[in-house]
Order: sequence, then C-alpha cells, then structure tokens
Amino acid sequence: MSGIKPRKSILLIDDEASIQELVQACLSDLAGWTVITVSSAQEGLKRLAVERPDAILLDILMPGMNGTTFIHTLHENPATRSIPVILLSVQARYFTPQKLRRLGVVDAIAKPFNPVTLPETIAQALGWHITLEDV
Repeated sequence: MSGIKPRKSILLIDDEASIQELVQACLSDLAGWTVITVSSAQEGLKRLAVERPDAILLDILMPGMNGTTFIHTLHENPATRSIPVILLSVQARYFTPQKLRRLGVVDAIAKPFNPVTLPETIAQALGWHITLEDV
C-alpha cells in the first residue's frame, strides 16, 4: 500500500456558473478535493448513477427540481442515501438544526460564503480532517 489517500470528491449542484467556478477553485486549490459540478438537481441524479462522491453541496433554490425534492429522491435510493448533503443557499439561516435533521442534511452554509474558509467549514460539518498534506 502506497499510503496515498484518495482525494475527497464533492458533487456541487448549483445553477449559478459563478458559484460553480468559485466553489470548484476553493475546494480543489485549498483542500485538494475533486469537484464535480452540475447545474440542476436532475443532472445531479444522473451523475449519481455513475459516480459516488464523498459528499454533496446543494443549492436549495433551483429551477426544475428543487433541492428538497432532490434530497427526498436521494434518500429513497439505497445506493445514494448515505451520501452526506450540505446545503449551500441564501436561505441557510432559515434551516434550524431540527429542519436540517428532518431533511436528512448535515449542515447549511449561507451564500455569500467566505471562499477561504469554505473547505474548513465543509470538513468540520462532515467530520473530515484537512491537513496541508492533503493538498
């Protein structure tokens, strides 16, 4: 065994291209994670049919299928129900810990967010450890 840890992978589901670019840059440059971006919940479900990310960052307000419907669909599938979800939303402050638990979501991060601390915020929510060796 080489001792090299596999890179963490995050599926980002957000319909805003600028958010996709910013999150991808932050998480790959600062934490060394692989970021898969899609622009809709439907695209996210299609990607989950072929990939198993370590976590999902999800915007709750999107055209077409909203984030809540996506979460319910995710949890109905035995193959995807254990993937942790973190909301990335302008509505994050409205999600109390009780609402997050009911939805089956780990945490909610408010937009706008601090790009420099985003990897640490995600890692803390998921119980991941980030060290400079990971980058």
